[in-house]
Amino acid sequence: MPLSRYHLRTSVAVSDIQRAVAFYEGKLGLQALQSGPSANIADGSRVYGSGGAPALNVYQSVTAGKTPATLATWYVDDIDQIVDELVSSGVEFIRYDQFEHDAKGITARAGGGRIAWFQDPDGNTFALEADV
Repeated sequence: MPLSRYHLRTSVAVSDIQRAVAFYEGKLGLQALQSGPSANIADGSRVYGSGGAPALNVYQSVTAGKTPATLATWYVDDIDQIVDELVSSGVEFIRYDQFEHDAKGITARAGGGRIAWFQDPDGNTFALEADV
């Protein structure tokens, strides 16, 4: 029973589900496929679709924003266009001192391609990557 046979969904803890909904739906344009409780918080979670399947579980928790690592990456065809659209929605891109970024905050990816990072209101880090 190898796990590679099963769909994988990433889960991200947030401190305030309503603030998270405003970000994930309002700024990123994700659509909630379902909502439900998170532990003892009624309506404290959302499942968002991406790429035609459930992909991201966002839930309210005291553990929100505790990791500096990138939690999930969207692989896109036109990173410049997606960055422009997200910036126009109010998303700010992160610039790390160890990388050279272009004016949009995009940098060369190890092994080729390009990458840009952004964070949600709790400091959870996400990336956009493109092969060109």
